[in-house]
Amino acid sequence: MADELDHTIRQNAQGPAKAATDAGSVEQHPLPDQIAADRYLSSKEAAKEKKRGLKFNKLVPPGVN
Repeated sequence: MADELDHTIRQNAQGPAKAATDAGSVEQHPLPDQIAADRYLSSKEAAKEKKRGLKFNKLVPPGVN
């Protein structure tokens, strides 16, 4: 899913913001909105994982009983 979104964002950034033909016209979402959507979907994927990226360890120097 994320790979598809990354690919779509890249395509949209390289393509024109507006296109018009005899059949009609097309306008893409602004790039900041696409970036916000990517961040939102990435945060949802990260929240599903059991490891949250923050781990606490107790450090005990050697020789201390």
